[in-house]
Formats: sequence, structure tokens, C-alpha cells
Amino acid sequence: MRFRDFGGTGLKVSEVGFGSWAIGGQGYGAVDKSESLRVLARAEELGCNFVDTAAVYGESERVLGEFLEGRRSKWIVATKYSGQDAGLTATLERQLADLRTDVIDYYQLHWVPSGKDAGLFDELAEVRKAGKVRFIGVSLYTVEDIDFVLGRVDLDGFQVAFNLLQPDPFMARLGKLHEAGKAIIVRSALREGFLTGKFKRDATFPDPADQRHRWTREQIERTVEQVERFRFLEQEAGSMVQAAVRYPLSFPEVSTVIMGTKSLSQAKSNFGQVPGGRLSAASLGRIQALQVELGLGDRWPRWLRRFGIR
Repeated sequence: MRFRDFGGTGLKVSEVGFGSWAIGGQGYGAVDKSESLRVLARAEELGCNFVDTAAVYGESERVLGEFLEGRRSKWIVATKYSGQDAGLTATLERQLADLRTDVIDYYQLHWVPSGKDAGLFDELAEVRKAGKVRFIGVSLYTVEDIDFVLGRVDLDGFQVAFNLLQPDPFMARLGKLHEAGKAIIVRSALREGFLTGKFKRDATFPDPADQRHRWTREQIERTVEQVERFRFLEQEAGSMVQAAVRYPLSFPEVSTVIMGTKSLSQAKSNFGQVPGGRLSAASLGRIQALQVELGLGDRWPRWLRRFGIR
């Protein structure tokens, strides 16, 4: 496992982090708590020290709370306020209790508030001043969201989807991100599992709890076809999983890539095999060309100069 700066916070985080939505029993099907505890322990053995969760991820925070007892100092814990009716401060107090900790290392808003919700930033500042959280940020979705975050000195970082099939908004603002030095958590590196390369055009997701269950047949077929165009990366990386995660890890602006993990085999792959690799400049060039051809993102070719590509 390699470690990276978490923006300007002074924290060092494992370049592959533990995405805990999958162990919450919602979004990716049912799980066994005892198995989840073993999976977390294996991730720790393999060098993972960063975990991302949220109160809306089912039982995730309570499972983590049980796991973290006696080993809290080994982990950097990130969680989120997701707009619960109780309000941010009350929700945070419940999360502290569920996680069995006195402080959250990195507390995020699950979206970028505006209008009447903008006061949440003041509340974030208050809970940080009170010592209940150490650093703060947001989970975001658009280029405009990134511009907003970069304009605020009080936010330490953000979380964003970034993968072979979704280069923007990250790549659209790569130059500014390099200058800003914010902590950046990458989610969805595997595009909800499609970039593992295991799904075919006729894939179905019969479990209603599976978030992919909501995809239309057309979306599934198109996504599978797009993934096939990136299979050339398997020769360099060894597998589609490793290629998919090494893509965002090829950018030093990224602090950590969180990977949903719910089994020991996934832990072995995610934290034992994926870390440490980067894609070559030649592969990054081919990726860029494919993304433009497929209409996935055409804003970042100028940044290929950093890899010696014109």
C-alpha cells in the first residue's frame, strides 16, 4: 500500500480506501456483520487506513463503530451529513455514538448546498470549532460544484466520481485542482461494477437493493459496449479492476480511491493487488482518444502534456 497527502490537512491516507456502503446492507444486497468485520480487519492488515461511510448507508456506521473499538488511532474516518430532518449537528452526534468515537476526521456534506441550505457551511464550521470534526468538505457532482469548492478556503476537500467512463468533472478542472491542493476522494472508480469487465449486454440485477437495478436496458448495453473498448488496458494492468482503479491513481491530485468492499476476496484484490500501479503515458493517451471518440469527455487533452503527450 502506498500513502498520499490528504490535501493540505497533514493527514496521510492509503491510496486505496475502504468504501463502506457495501457493508451496510443497502445498495449492494444483504451482508453478514461478522464477515464485514473480518473484511475490515483484512483491509487493515493490507495497509488500508481510510474509510468512507454515511448515516444513510444502512448499518455501515454501526458496524464500523464495533470494528474501530481499540483500533481507532489506526484509521482516518470520513462520513457525511445527508440532509436528515434532525439537522446536521444532531445527526453528527448520533454518528459519533454509532462510530464510537469522539471526533470525525473528515466530515462531508453529501451535496453542495445552495440557497436556503447554504447555512450548513456555517454549521460545519461550528462543529469543527467545537472539536467534533477535524476537517470538512463536500461530495459533489458537477464542474460548477468544483468551481464553488475551489472558491472556498474553509473547505479542505471534496469527493467526486471519476473513472474511465466519467472523466468529467475531474478532468475538466485538472489544472485548477493541481494548483489548489485540496484533498480529493474518488468514488465510483469501477462505474458501479461495470468496469470489472464481468457484465455482458444481457446483465440483470434481480436484487431490488442493488443500485444498478435502476438502470435501463439501453444504459446497461451502452455501458457494456463502452467498457469493451477499454479492454486493451488488461494487458498492461493485469485485469480490468486494476486498470480501472489505476486510472485515477495515475493523477497525483487524487488523495485516495475508495472501493466498495464486502468480501475477503475483494479485500485481497482491492488492498493487496490494486495499490502501487500507474498507467503508462501511452495508455493515458489512448484512453483520452477513446473518451473523446465515445463522447465521454473532451475537455482534458491539453493536460496530457504532463505525460509527454502532445
